[in-house]
Amino acid sequence: MTTSELKNEQRAMLLGICAVLLWSTVATIFKLGLGRMSAEQLLLLGSSASWLVFFLNSVLRRAFFIRRSDWHRVLLLGLINPCAYYLILFEAYDRLPAHIAQPINYTWAITLSLLAVPLLKQKISFTALMGMVISYSGVILLIATAPKESNAIESCGILLALISTIFWAYYWIVNASFEGDPSALMFWSFTVALPVLCVVCVAREGWPELTLLNLSLGAAVGLVEMGVTFLLWQSAIRKTRNVGNISRLIFLSPFLSMIFISIFVGESISIWAIPSLLVIVLGLIIHQKSTSRYSV
Repeated sequence: MTTSELKNEQRAMLLGICAVLLWSTVATIFKLGLGRMSAEQLLLLGSSASWLVFFLNSVLRRAFFIRRSDWHRVLLLGLINPCAYYLILFEAYDRLPAHIAQPINYTWAITLSLLAVPLLKQKISFTALMGMVISYSGVILLIATAPKESNAIESCGILLALISTIFWAYYWIVNASFEGDPSALMFWSFTVALPVLCVVCVAREGWPELTLLNLSLGAAVGLVEMGVTFLLWQSAIRKTRNVGNISRLIFLSPFLSMIFISIFVGESISIWAIPSLLVIVLGLIIHQKSTSRYSV
């Protein structure tokens, strides 16, 4: 490996680590934001911040062009992300402790494999199936051992968290067939989504109160979950010659997230939480090694 290639790998690893650290805070940010606003209000503020990030990035990269044949895909992806996916995910977080909602949502890669069977005509290997069983066993263990003093575990919240993985997995299946610039896709998808979110917000809860704290939480959602972190991750993937090394960093996220949730949200977390996460991540690793995987 040349000196230039080594520097690129080091930069890619640093960018990947930064992205994972930022993503590890999102469950905490979601929970804090939902403590002050409805799901629709928080998503509107977050999406507005993300739109600004993608607009500035597109200006700098001059990446606004979308082929005419891709506009139907842009419209579909914008309605899925951020509209449907995050509305469902935020409702799940509103009904569940953050340390329960986050690991369930983290199993979207398994849902991706399940959707690939009817949509992409792919087959699931026995090893991949075993990984799925192990991961969901970890989810069940996490839910079953949640402390009683923690927020109530609503079955509706669990169902919403599982449904959110379907939307996210379908988003990446559709996204994988897009051949244009990802920055342009994100900009136009969020441009499509913002008017829809305005209508939903006004129809259900009204405009969010534009206090400094609300704006800060909305900006944190938009920058950390949807905007800057996405760009950091994409940059890391572009710079590295070994996508697998970067992708494996994401397995650190749920453990770091659990620490942030405990400190900043103050949720009571069972001593079984870390073993449960280890089981979930073990299942995901087994599943990943036996299937082709879409990178976030």
